[in-house]
Amino acid sequence: MSGRSVRLAAALAVAGLLASGVALGLAHAAALDDRILPADKYTSDKGRALARKYQRALAELNAEVYHCMPWLDVRHEGIGFYKPRHLQGDVRYLSLNVEVDQQPSAEFSALPVHDRASRMFSRYVPALLRRMTREAGLMGEPLLEGFTVILSWLKQEPRPNERPVLDTIAVFLPRPQVADFLAGRATAARLAETAHVIAWDGETKLGEFRVRGWEDNFVATYRIANYQPASEVTCR
Repeated sequence: MSGRSVRLAAALAVAGLLASGVALGLAHAAALDDRILPADKYTSDKGRALARKYQRALAELNAEVYHCMPWLDVRHEGIGFYKPRHLQGDVRYLSLNVEVDQQPSAEFSALPVHDRASRMFSRYVPALLRRMTREAGLMGEPLLEGFTVILSWLKQEPRPNERPVLDTIAVFLPRPQVADFLAGRATAARLAETAHVIAWDGETKLGEFRVRGWEDNFVATYRIANYQPASEVTCR
């Protein structure tokens, strides 16, 4: 169970995927600062420059996910301008690494891994990209080459005393592809076709992966019962 589960207290039922969980009333707590990679931990001047320039934007992204998508848990230092390992040189992508707090249904767990990955891509990647690009300057930032969304979720219910196993996909998208999607020149299906995706089954790396994408309004429409974000937070 992710760290975000500590914040939740009511039962969840999310479109057949979030079969159960917890929801709550700690909306007024602050998002944790350790979710953002500090500027002094970057390994290049380019990374440090991006981190300092967009410090406020990263904090706002962290707060929006925390308050407005409380079933997602941003990983420790999961927000930052990371260098994708499959690319050469000091290439910097804005990365958001989250665990989805969901209990898998038998139907979802029985799907082939490609289908599970495609469903999670469609549900979250387009929605999170829109939130990652709220800062207007990012799309024109010459030091930023692209965006990364990393999603992990419980593959199946663990047996007693058994370690949970997570499915994970890391989605890498160059900035021009994201710009086309945001401007309506590319669909979610096209976004999936052009993404570089790497998948893991627990600790086992499955390598490069092809996923399908489609329009999914789950993030825009789902609301947790009895949960209200802090009054000063605007969820869009």
